[in-house]
Amino acid sequence: MLVIIALVFLWCGLVPVAGAFVIRRSWRNFRRRFDELCLRPVLNYAACQNTPPEGGLYRFIGGFESLTDDQTLWIRSDTLTIPIALKDAHIYMLPLPEGPGEEVPERIPWDRLSTLTEGAKVFVGGLLLPLMERWTFVSTKKHPLLVIFYEGPDTTLATRAIRAGRHRNEYWNPVTPYGFILNAFSQISIAAVFLPRPAFRLTVITAVIALFAPLLPLLPPGVLLTVLYRRLWWRARIFRACRDLARLPLKYFLTSFYGRHPLGSKLPDGEQYGTIWYEDLPAEDIPGMETIPLLLPELRPRQGEGWYVFGALSGEGAVPTRPQDPFAAFGALPGEPEAIAKRYTLKAYILEITGGLFLLIGMALNLLFITMIMYLLQ
Repeated sequence: MLVIIALVFLWCGLVPVAGAFVIRRSWRNFRRRFDELCLRPVLNYAACQNTPPEGGLYRFIGGFESLTDDQTLWIRSDTLTIPIALKDAHIYMLPLPEGPGEEVPERIPWDRLSTLTEGAKVFVGGLLLPLMERWTFVSTKKHPLLVIFYEGPDTTLATRAIRAGRHRNEYWNPVTPYGFILNAFSQISIAAVFLPRPAFRLTVITAVIALFAPLLPLLPPGVLLTVLYRRLWWRARIFRACRDLARLPLKYFLTSFYGRHPLGSKLPDGEQYGTIWYEDLPAEDIPGMETIPLLLPELRPRQGEGWYVFGALSGEGAVPTRPQDPFAAFGALPGEPEAIAKRYTLKAYILEITGGLFLLIGMALNLLFITMIMYLLQ
């Protein structure tokens, strides 16, 4: 009996959870890599002329032009056409969301790109090297190439990639089906060994029940708690996304974000970037001023925290404006970014722990329910 329980715990518990940590780490690397590339200059004709022979790190936005059999992708902007060597590149699709929190990037193999229509938007970031007498984006172990096919405005790509760059359900990952298969094989083997022995009838029945352990959360009455677990887990996913969005502007600051006048820096194109604190958001009726978007629309400042408006700084006392760099964050946060991020992190942990407890309680109820039925049938 203990062996049966241990096998269920191993194949349906530890193996999928280990895969979940790997998946979560891979998406964390995706967000970190995209964040790092946002600090690199945008590739243009002048940058190509000034790039040293050993190459340089750039980002580039263009439209899909063609794909050759040697895994070379060609994309073009208004002034430049660049080849991309797709070997070992990380390629993703980022469609427009169908609803709040619904967009999830999908990693795809290079041969699926042949189905794309000409002109599809492409973001590429990584190492630019001279190959065959032509500057080409290539992927290396130190600098893996990141390629994102996306829909929507360029100015929303950074926030969407950071918000959506996480798995929908970490428990269901590439190793989960193998764990379920190995659990089924183990339980069938145990049942087959003890089936000819009447004294071990309970062991055989337990092994058969354990065979269907992956379905345990989906059975009544515990399925109601499973639904609640899914809702709490999905809400925690949104909170983690809000945490990352709160930290999105921080990569442009020279020092740790502290106080109401932190030291900003220059963007890769040389534009001055920073933030200004306001007790209340600037009025939208100022002539020539663009409406300041809220980086976290559902959040309002606590008493005395005020608003931090991030954007391009054009002069003393001027309201921050939208930077020319489409990936630089522009908008207002209701309080210090790091404080907001810590609050969202705490909320996400609380929801994940609570959801996990609900799931375990639901499985325990189902197990107790099944045990009572078996007892009554004997």
